[in-house]
Amino acid sequence: MWLYIIILIIVLLIIGVIVGLYNSLVKLRNRVKNAWSQIDVQLNRRADLIPNLVETVKGYASHEKGVFERVTQARSAVMGAETVKESQEANNMLTGALKSLFAVAENYPDLKANQNFLELQQQLAETEDKIAYSRQFYNDTVLMYNNKCQMFPSNLIASTFNFEEAEFFEVEESARTVPKVEF
Repeated sequence: MWLYIIILIIVLLIIGVIVGLYNSLVKLRNRVKNAWSQIDVQLNRRADLIPNLVETVKGYASHEKGVFERVTQARSAVMGAETVKESQEANNMLTGALKSLFAVAENYPDLKANQNFLELQQQLAETEDKIAYSRQFYNDTVLMYNNKCQMFPSNLIASTFNFEEAEFFEVEESARTVPKVEF
């Protein structure tokens, strides 16, 4: 009789551990999805600000057509990205296009003093800060989830129930270079 009770307790403990590990993997996977959604919200906010910014700059620098086209194409790519990798590539392209747009703006003193431009630039800067924070939070969450998927004994549960590792949001190598400042 005692042997059956001990076996039952051991079986219940094993089942409890399996259920606990499975639930923690589900919770972390959902956190990764939520963190990505937060990045997506900020990226959409950024994409919504860009047309207003472009229109404001267009009024001053109408001959800079190539810059406006690159910004518009990059914005479209961001809006159409479906995976983390596509989003990374599109956002890197958009960041480069925005740098060009702000370089154009530097050549127009009246534009730099325009209240609409300054307000849009401030909103974009705030959004960029939120995107950076959201990316960091996403990557931290992916790290926890991927660790759980790889570490024993949760890796056994992860492989049994097809939990796949998530992708990190990485910055393009060219975006890592320090900008050169000249006076």
